[in-house]
Amino acid sequence: MQLTGSEIVIEILKEQGVDTVFGYPGGTILNIYDALYQHQDEIRHVLTSHEQGAAHAADGYARSTGKVGVCMATSGPGATNLVTGIATAYMDSIPLVAITCNVNLPALGKDSFQEIDIAGATMPMTKHNYIVKDINNLARKLRRAFQIAQSGRPGPVLVDITKDVTAGKTEYTPAPKQEPEKTPEFSMESVETVAELIREAKKPFLYVGGGVILSGASEELAVLQKKMDAPVCDTLMGKGAFDGNSDMYTGMIGMHGTKASNLGVSECDLLIALGARFSDRVIGNPSTFAKNAKIVHIDIDAAEINKNIRTDAFIVGDLKEVLKALNAKIEQKELPEWKERIRQLKETCPLSYDKSVLTCPYVMEQIDEATKGDAIITTDVGQHQMWAAQYYHYSKPRTFLSSGGLGTMGYGLGACIGAQVGNPDKVCINIAGDGCFRMNMNELATASRYNIPIIEVVINNQVLGMVRQWQTLFYGKRYSQTVLTDKVDYCMVAQGLGCQAIRVTKKEEVMPAIQKALATKGPTLIEVVIDPDDKVFPMVPAGKPIDEVFDASDLEQQ
Repeated sequence: MQLTGSEIVIEILKEQGVDTVFGYPGGTILNIYDALYQHQDEIRHVLTSHEQGAAHAADGYARSTGKVGVCMATSGPGATNLVTGIATAYMDSIPLVAITCNVNLPALGKDSFQEIDIAGATMPMTKHNYIVKDINNLARKLRRAFQIAQSGRPGPVLVDITKDVTAGKTEYTPAPKQEPEKTPEFSMESVETVAELIREAKKPFLYVGGGVILSGASEELAVLQKKMDAPVCDTLMGKGAFDGNSDMYTGMIGMHGTKASNLGVSECDLLIALGARFSDRVIGNPSTFAKNAKIVHIDIDAAEINKNIRTDAFIVGDLKEVLKALNAKIEQKELPEWKERIRQLKETCPLSYDKSVLTCPYVMEQIDEATKGDAIITTDVGQHQMWAAQYYHYSKPRTFLSSGGLGTMGYGLGACIGAQVGNPDKVCINIAGDGCFRMNMNELATASRYNIPIIEVVINNQVLGMVRQWQTLFYGKRYSQTVLTDKVDYCMVAQGLGCQAIRVTKKEEVMPAIQKALATKGPTLIEVVIDPDDKVFPMVPAGKPIDEVFDASDLEQQ
């Protein structure tokens, strides 16, 4: 069967089970868009307002569905606009395939119009990438891209195709979808070593990262927790891997983790890290982290073992399979004294905020109540991100989507659109700060174009909140370039982009606004005006031991 390169791209997408792509057309990728036009009943294309929005939408689609996200862009600035989204996916191990097109092969390397070496530019932030200069290699490399994106530790792959390849013709042979490569077998001896450490432990703690979600190991984690009778803390990426309503859940760990998690981990005698990478935002001072504990690390990526924290034992393998094997090796434990200590920590050191005024924590609690904890929450980056992590109860995996590793401002709106497209029956809500919203608010036009019923909550404190918080605490209140008191009316912006808009300035207005948004068939923006000096607590200063965690009451006593 003779097909053009563009037709081969579409056939491979169908072969891989792709039902949605996010993108923006341009000169070099026109042949693919022309082929896509012929198959629009099979593959949905979502035209975003900016290529960065397309990458974030594909990322949100992937995180929320477990499928590979796909985005497309033309050469030059189209391709470079994808870079931040590709880097975001890379840092958080999200399976993504980015398809770009470049100038004709004879024009490569001649500073041609809209030419850029996008493969070279993205090499440090992709699992792999390809430049396709020969049509006979196109199908093989595209298939391989999808396989690489899903195999082992997931991540983004970029495929750059010269325009003449998309126009040429060659013989095409259909093939079944390739499964991800099998993860190498883990050592049962290492499983027995960890099982023995569990048997000996009197104060064990489970530290859960995004790898549990990526491997689909939440059920196995629940079994392990019950057998070990151990408390569970999570990272930002691990939200929803373990039921946030459980009595044994202590909250997030690290810089803005709960005192129960930070102090509990500092007291435990065995810490088991599951699919987590000991980020600097989690461990604080590495020399004092979990100083009383033996540390076990279980992860699919051998490169993460002993990278940031030295371990006493480790297992390299797929978490779901490792936990199945580990659960079969351990007996039921009962640790009433340790459980009581954790209960005391949770009771004496709860999360708290000023309930007399309108705050983001109050808004998150109201959203939790209105959605019964069953929404997909996306966030941008900053104070609102931490409040969204702290005050909404995530009980299922793939319901909290946030840029953890890269900390990408402007991520959430595109991700929310992608999540809603991939999960049309779910409520999808993005929590943004006014600083983040200004970066990619043009994607509201995407939501209104397709009538995608997302809810965009803009927490407007008229400052870059997290940076201002650091300036307040550590920079003598020198607010250099963090004040956003200008004439931007976010509700008018939203209405101008075709969305419903509601402004909230009082606590009693919050729930009616949420209910109105939930009842609306299209996109809604809710602007929530809060005090510029609201702060995220608890907090650990950068590089300090995590047991030096403090909150507002501690500051008042100083």
